[in-house]
Amino acid sequence: MPELPEVQTVVNDLIAAKLVGQKILKIEIRWPKIIAEPGTEKFTTEIQNRKITAITRRGKFIIIELKPVKFLLVHLRMSGKFFLTMPDWPISKHEHLIFSLSDGRQLRYHDTRKFGRFWLVDQPEKVIGKLGVEPLSIEFTVEILTENLRKHHRQIKPLLLDQTIIAGLGNIYADEALWEAGIHPLRTADSLNNQEIASLHKAIPKVLQQGLANQGTSLGNGQGNFQSVDRRGRNQEALKIFRRSGQACPRCGTTIERLKVGQRSTHICPHCQKI
Repeated sequence: MPELPEVQTVVNDLIAAKLVGQKILKIEIRWPKIIAEPGTEKFTTEIQNRKITAITRRGKFIIIELKPVKFLLVHLRMSGKFFLTMPDWPISKHEHLIFSLSDGRQLRYHDTRKFGRFWLVDQPEKVIGKLGVEPLSIEFTVEILTENLRKHHRQIKPLLLDQTIIAGLGNIYADEALWEAGIHPLRTADSLNNQEIASLHKAIPKVLQQGLANQGTSLGNGQGNFQSVDRRGRNQEALKIFRRSGQACPRCGTTIERLKVGQRSTHICPHCQKI
């Protein structure tokens, strides 16, 4: 599933492709369940002839601001991705939304698993109002992290994946951050001491910034793997622990192990991350 670095990479690429300023002339919905709100007929009618004025991100959501004022929110889920093409390009069976733009191009939404969703709303808070702190923002302080951890007797890995606590973290970067901080994913959040919390607070932005600098993580070569508008990510080459089971830990040389935590595949170094 695309996480903060992947979603921000898509946002950056859509902006670089000069999507801002384009008008949506029409939309073709080829898989109605992709539309979460409103109904497909209203969605089609209300989005037509609106101008794209800004593209931003909140957590794992893409926010496309429109004029007259509306907000198009997109969650890519497991395998969603955007492509920009000309209208005569063949339509694949996995392209479920096609936006025709005022400059003659089409913005197509491709999703092999059909898990992605679109919302067209008056206020974004209706959909994203409960998201937690942005981990690359100045609001993500060690004090805020400490407060969130101290009040939860939950395993630290599932807590980091809770979008109401920290927005944008997912399985890849949670594993990388916990390894970076030397914290076992089965530890309870309220068991971490001040030094461990400070290490985790430093590790989370570090692994996210690395992922963003490498334009996201693309695991494998299948159609369901992350790809931005016109390119794959490079961060898979820089991962230290995620999907490295059986290999040597880059810090101590111990064999990396894989286990299940909260039903999620998790990777640890048993020497660096003692429970």
